[in-house]
Amino acid sequence: MNSDRRIPVVLLLLRMSVFLVMLMWTLDKFVNPDHAAAIFQNFYLIGGLSNVPIYIIGGIQLIIILGFVAGFQKRWTYLLVLFFHSVSTFSSFRQYFAPFENLLFFAAWPMLAVCFALYYLRDLDIIWTFDKN
Repeated sequence: MNSDRRIPVVLLLLRMSVFLVMLMWTLDKFVNPDHAAAIFQNFYLIGGLSNVPIYIIGGIQLIIILGFVAGFQKRWTYLLVLFFHSVSTFSSFRQYFAPFENLLFFAAWPMLAVCFALYYLRDLDIIWTFDKN
């Protein structure tokens, strides 16, 4: 199998795996809005969010990640997913100073690389997408 066929398969698997992580983060906003509000307070320095703004943020995020997983408007949905994950990764900078107490935070870096790769190679991500280029 040549690279013309292998690359789209790999990009599909990467897109599905990023979607899974983003879906769980999105669902957390609906299932446990207090946890999501604490994350906004601790990592993004946005405090005092009640359930309604958390639900609105979750709703917007859900629409974006559904577009992302469907390969719809790839230039924008892939860019937004890259942006969301970049903000998440860089806002966790304090956790990187105590690496052995926060090992799971380091998983954000390979996922950030995957988000960048998906955005950069979006024209080659053609399996199960609305936008074929």
